[in-house]
Amino acid sequence: MKHPQEIIKRPMVTEKATSLMERSWYVFAVDRKANKREIRKAVEALFDVKVEKVRTLITVGRPVKKAGRTIARTSAVKKAYVKLKEGAIDLFEGV
Repeated sequence: MKHPQEIIKRPMVTEKATSLMERSWYVFAVDRKANKREIRKAVEALFDVKVEKVRTLITVGRPVKKAGRTIARTSAVKKAYVKLKEGAIDLFEGV
């Protein structure tokens, strides 16, 4: 099994993600090969909380244009939406 820091790459801090935090849903960028069980164990180990539900999706990379021409693509990212049974995660600690 991978180390929890290898599975959970970073929290997604967007307008939608911060509004979901009020309802105990947290969004993380995770390893492409990680499954829901591994994500659940990693979040529980890193943040010392109990996870109720995990949902995942893979976003497709978008084309990047400069001067009207498509020159590259952004990276595809696997996201995990994690709902907590109890407790909270302080993502803005020290800010």
